[in-house]
Amino acid sequence: MSDKKSVQQKMFTEISDKTLFQQAEKFGFEYLEKAFDRNVFPSEKALENLSIFEEKMPVEIGNATQILNQLNEVGSPATVSQVGGRYFGFVNGSIVPTGLAAKILSIFWDQNSAMQVISPISSKLELVVQNWLIELFGLPSKTVAGFVSGTSMANFCGLSAARYRILKNHDWDITEKGLFEAPKIRIVTGKGAHSSVLKCISMLGLGKDNIEWVEADEQGRIIADDMPELDSKTILILQAGNVNSGAFDNFEAICEPARAAGAWIHIDGAFGLWAGATEQLKNLTKGLEFAHSYAVDAHKTLNTPYDSGIVLCQDEEAMIASLHITGPYIIIGKERDGMYYTPEMSRRARIIELWATLKYLGKKGIDEMVYGLHLRAKQFAEQLSSIEGFAVCNDIVFNQVIVQCASDDLTNQVISEIQNERVCWVGGSTWKGKKVIRISVCSWATTEEDVNLSVNSFSNALNKAIGKI
Repeated sequence: MSDKKSVQQKMFTEISDKTLFQQAEKFGFEYLEKAFDRNVFPSEKALENLSIFEEKMPVEIGNATQILNQLNEVGSPATVSQVGGRYFGFVNGSIVPTGLAAKILSIFWDQNSAMQVISPISSKLELVVQNWLIELFGLPSKTVAGFVSGTSMANFCGLSAARYRILKNHDWDITEKGLFEAPKIRIVTGKGAHSSVLKCISMLGLGKDNIEWVEADEQGRIIADDMPELDSKTILILQAGNVNSGAFDNFEAICEPARAAGAWIHIDGAFGLWAGATEQLKNLTKGLEFAHSYAVDAHKTLNTPYDSGIVLCQDEEAMIASLHITGPYIIIGKERDGMYYTPEMSRRARIIELWATLKYLGKKGIDEMVYGLHLRAKQFAEQLSSIEGFAVCNDIVFNQVIVQCASDDLTNQVISEIQNERVCWVGGSTWKGKKVIRISVCSWATTEEDVNLSVNSFSNALNKAIGKI
């Protein structure tokens, strides 16, 4: 008989020995210790070293320790330090330590959130968090939540429920008949709508060419007076937080008459919906309760670990019917079966770290953290406005700042210089037909000094860029 251990024997040994997990924990701690002070973007050398991963698929069983070491030695330096305080490129939040710790524990549990019978803890926490979110955002008690990967999927679920309800109200069951020969659904949204919304419209078979576009004002908000007459075949899509300016549509002026007309109202609130959970900023979401469905990320403004999207819907029947699942093997739980509120059946129990983050922060902690992002965005805008050569293009209503230089070429060159310096990281966008630098303040870890260092990097980058244009 061969002395060589089977893969099953090796894995039992690795679990009982625990050395592998202890080493992973050590590497994780080392990473966090550096993440807040290191270069935000990987060095050129770190990027070049990624070629080490380019190899043929192994034939033999591997060495777990060597695999972990390779990830740490080559992979860690090639990460973008999003958890630190100077990453402003996209709306990517940091991680609240309690949420990270809860995720680590949940990884060992490896729970599937499909049914209560598969994971009672996931079922219970989803129900608890659903009720907490209803309270935080001031939504009707009938609202239900689905816990998905991100806002793209949350938008998909909300619009799927809208499609179901509108067609059902017009005697058409899309789950049985499909879209062929179905009554035509109208899609109305503003010209500042996020690309993920357009993607969902396409995926749902509603067609981007069918969108009735509404003009936006200088901040990217729908002009309420330009809204077409709505009816019971309309899906109206609004936004809480424009991806560039951070501006919010006027829900109070738009939602109540839209609902009275029979339209379904969906709000894309990827990062902005959390403003409704703060005392100082909740005026931005006034009228929110008149909508039917909402999409929001916890891994953005709330700073839970990735991935953590949430869809909220006031029409439970439409939500479940649009994401329906049946099967003789399915066991209906006594409380909540999460799969009825998401497209997936098998699904990681992301609810664990979301619950832990909400429980840790509480209402006061959420208020302080979210408003803190706004304060740092205002600091950014005030300091950059004082530097000749930079012009802030938006009102700072939440956490977004867009900045322009004298020309598109100069703006692009400044972005490149900032990225090369690696003190902070920002990306570019287009605003009103011109190139801009887009700053998204999303990390709880961003301090006044982080903004000071970043603004200094902007200034240095501008001087270098002027010399090259």
